[in-house]
Order: sequence, then structure tokens, then C-alpha cells
Amino acid sequence: MEKIRQIIDKALKTHSLAKEEVTALLKLEDTSALFAAADAVRAEYVGPEIHLRGLIEFSNCCKQNCCYCGLRRENKKIKRYRLSEDEIIALAGHAKSYGYGTVVLQSGEDDFFDAAKMARIIKSISSLGLAVTLSLGEKTFEEYKIYKEAGAERYLLRIETTNKALYEKLDPGMSFENRIRCLRDLKTLGYEVGSGSLVGLPGQTPEDLAQDILFFKSLPVDMCGIGPFIPNPDTPLGGCSLKGNFEMSVKVMAVTRLLLPDINIPATTAMETISPNGRVIALQSGANVFMPNVTEGEARQLYMLYPGKACAGETPGVCRLCVEGKIKAIGRKVGTGKGFHGQYLKNLKK
Repeated sequence: MEKIRQIIDKALKTHSLAKEEVTALLKLEDTSALFAAADAVRAEYVGPEIHLRGLIEFSNCCKQNCCYCGLRRENKKIKRYRLSEDEIIALAGHAKSYGYGTVVLQSGEDDFFDAAKMARIIKSISSLGLAVTLSLGEKTFEEYKIYKEAGAERYLLRIETTNKALYEKLDPGMSFENRIRCLRDLKTLGYEVGSGSLVGLPGQTPEDLAQDILFFKSLPVDMCGIGPFIPNPDTPLGGCSLKGNFEMSVKVMAVTRLLLPDINIPATTAMETISPNGRVIALQSGANVFMPNVTEGEARQLYMLYPGKACAGETPGVCRLCVEGKIKAIGRKVGTGKGFHGQYLKNLKK
């Protein structure tokens, strides 16, 4: 345990660890010191506020065929949908009425929403005074540029795993190098860039996850979303186990906070889906962002990456009240403004 304490102390002082040191933390059974350290770093670098992002899942159509995802092209059991431009913009207006400073526009990789359509949507939402985050998958440099010029400020593109062989096995027809290209293009264009890992994939090791964390630091990311793998029965990985995936996800998230102290880290819905109070546990172990779903009606039920998605049966209004209750119950407060990377420290220096 003394060795672990030394590693944690090193991370607290330098925010830098070697791969074998990260791996040692991920193999911990007694995680109390790790989670306490991550929460302390969170308090120092991003403060007590929990920033809320209103999530709009506007299409579950996807041209990709990832083996772990319920939206995969070959899943014939899912009912597909697309929201109209007007519906998306209206939901953004609802998000603003709930007090959210940012909306996250998320979809499968759906070419129906070309760059011109997305630019119109982004401009309309930006005109409401909201920050726009996109999560649309792999696009060309020119498409990312059009989104940026239209007013998009953040982009989420999870790497899922930096093990190239595992990536290409689980994402058939996709290229690991192209995924990296997309992330680098987004950085070049000046986006706040988010990435992240899917934790618990079959064949994934603690060493792989350590490599993921070091990749996030090397890029570096401005946001990092860590989610446990939840098997979907309508995918090739439907029979896999999720045992231990929540616990390892929180460890990965906590170590990420130690190495990237001032970035935004969401408490993900998937954590709550497989562990009661999972998002609160995440908020007490390094996370500082909540992404409540503001999608309404049938679409809210149909964006099923995995089964049993937490809060899918709630209305956005109920979800907003629930989220605030969870935040206040742990002595934290709802963030104000748009919650950009590094904003807390900038404000302290003013």
C-alpha cells in the first residue's frame, strides 16, 4: 500500500505518471485513497459546481456497424427515427428554459444530416445564447470546419479503446488511424475536444485502459467521458458479462482526473444504469458534469445504445429536478454559464 500511496502523491504533485503506475492504480481493490485524491483535485481545479449539458439525441440512424452498439447498421430490431430541424431547435429552446447553458447534439453517424443542415441547426441554437457541443462521429476536416464556423464550440468523439487491434475488431470497416485523424483535426480547428473510453470490452486489459488515459493526456483532451460497457442483446457482444465494469470505470475516471486536473468529466448515464446512485459516486470521485436528456416523446425511448438506460422513462422536466436534487444532496451546486475548460481557474485569478 505504501507504493500506491507514493504513486498517488506523485500524481497529486505532478499530474504525470508512467504507464505501469497508472496500471497499478487501475488494479487497486481498495480504492478509497484514489477516489479521495481525485475528488480533492476536482475541488481544487474545477470547483464545487456541476455543469449541466442538455442532451438532444436527434437521430438513431447509423451507417457504422460497431459490435457493442444498439444503433449499429445491422440491428434490424430497432425502430429508427430522425427529428426535424425545427424539432431539434425547439428542444434546444426547452433546454434553455431548464437553465442549461450548453446543448449536446448527438446522433448516430447519419449522412441525412449533411453539413448544410447541421450548420443551419447550429446557427439557430447558438442564436439562443447556448453553447453547442456536437457528437456526430467521424467527419471530414471540411465538415468539422463548417460546424465550427456555424458556431459549434465543442465536439465529443470517444476513442473507446486505443488498442488498435481491439478497436478494429469491434468497429468493423472503421480505421483506428482515421479516428485519430478526426481528433487531431478537431484540435487543429480550435474545438474543445472530448474523447473517452468504453470500459469492460471483451479482451480489454488494465494496461489497455492505462494507455487510453495517457492518450487523453497526450492529445490533450478538454473533456473525457468514461462509460462502462453494457452488453446489448441485439448486438454481437450481447452475451458478454458486465461484472466489474462499473468499478473499473470509476477507477479510470478518477485516474484521468489526477492526470488532467482541470478538464470536464461527466458522470455518465451508463454508470447509473448498472449501479444505483452511480452518477453520484462518479461526482464524488472526480466528475464535474451532468448531461440530462432533454429529448422528448418516443425518440427518448428509441436512442438505445444499451438496454435499461437510466431516466429513459422520465420527462425532461422531472429529470432536471432529479439532477438538481442529487447535486444538492452531496453539498455541490449547479454550475452557471457554459462551463468551458479551465473557466473555474480563470475566474479565481480575476
